[in-house]
Amino acid sequence: MSDLDINALVLAWMTTYGSPMIAALLFLGALGIPLPSTLIVIAGGAFVRQSYLNLYSTPLLGLFGAVTGDVLVYGAGRFARLWIEKRFGQSPNWIQAQEYFARRGGIAIYLTRWLLTILALPVSLVAGSSDYPFPKFVLYVVAGELTWIMLYGGLGYMFGSQWELISEFISQFAVVIVGVLVVAIGIYLLVRFWRRSRQESTVVG
Repeated sequence: MSDLDINALVLAWMTTYGSPMIAALLFLGALGIPLPSTLIVIAGGAFVRQSYLNLYSTPLLGLFGAVTGDVLVYGAGRFARLWIEKRFGQSPNWIQAQEYFARRGGIAIYLTRWLLTILALPVSLVAGSSDYPFPKFVLYVVAGELTWIMLYGGLGYMFGSQWELISEFISQFAVVIVGVLVVAIGIYLLVRFWRRSRQESTVVG
């Protein structure tokens, strides 16, 4: 089934079954099922304006579905923690990653709920496996998912019948952001490796 077929099917489900279907779809999307979650949120806003969906239940049920999915992924990371600790626990890189996530994890959790959504699932897994405090995880998840639903759903509501163009633009923008992020991380790692090599050469010399 092509992406266009999936999108058409999802939209048909939304108009047929209403807000509970949006909650179910966002829940499955948070679990990693390849669904057009951002399209669903934008279309949901447009359908609210067109009176296909309820103004109040749609964002609330959507938020509930997305947060519930995120929490289950966090739980999967927590469940796998012992195996991960056994496998990587003594690795300096893993220890450093845990320390960094403890300091900056909230920002990562928040941004991956609405801006860098393609990274949401791995970040949730890392949060669970690194023993990131569950109350803080839920707080940042709720804040991020609420931003996502209100921002993108609001765009769908404002632009009404042109919501598909907005969805396409946002999808392309997200790909660009992720690409820039990957390049930036690559440059950072290369610079760090180069500096470490120079320090080791200086010590040996």
